Amino acid sequence: MRLSGVQLFKDLGIDLAPYEARAHLRRFDPEEILLDFDDLSTDVYFLLAGEVRVLMRTASGKEVILDEMKSGELFGELAALDGIKRSANVTALTKGEACVMPAAVFRELLFSNAKVAERLFCLMASRIRELNARFVEQTVLDLRHRLYSELLRLSVPRSDRMGERVITPPPFHHIIAARIGCRREQVTREFTMMSQEGLIERTRGALILLQPEVLRARVAEALREDAWRGPRH
Repeated sequence: MRLSGVQLFKDLGIDLAPYEARAHLRRFDPEEILLDFDDLSTDVYFLLAGEVRVLMRTASGKEVILDEMKSGELFGELAALDGIKRSANVTALTKGEACVMPAAVFRELLFSNAKVAERLFCLMASRIRELNARFVEQTVLDLRHRLYSELLRLSVPRSDRMGERVITPPPFHHIIAARIGCRREQVTREFTMMSQEGLIERTRGALILLQPEVLRARVAEALREDAWRGPRH
């Protein structure tokens, strides 16, 4: 099932065949729910092809997009480790397939291979750090600076023009709104202002950040100002 191409195992030289034999392949279609809130399942999913979106739901029922995952990534490992019901919804964005591994098999693989365990711990630490950063942003930054930060997070350096960054394909406004906790109309208004300032440019296939260093500086300044104001009472 090509588990050797998954980032968790790549280049480790581990014989994965015994574990693949006890897993199964699941094919999925766009908009198909792979995991849902409060599910009691504990399987781990390794994406072999396709893309999925991970959502969290607040107590009030509001949904917030946590991440989009692509081929080579995994999800569902928390329930496999602690047995607690699912805390997120994972829905397919495209057609694809995943290797679904029972929790007992995953734990056996993890605990019998120190290199796999170390790589998983580093992955989980990275996800926690990103969640911490987003929590701070949601707590102390206003909408505009949350938007700047999210665009920087989603973008990659532009290969044909130094200093610029690009998001491909260009994100829908309602998706950005769900990622930073606001309304679509607010994102549209901010994008218009950013275009007028010469900070972004939208093409048919991409959103280009023309001055990412300006966005970084503005976010950093907003965080410094909040720190300077000190604790709130």
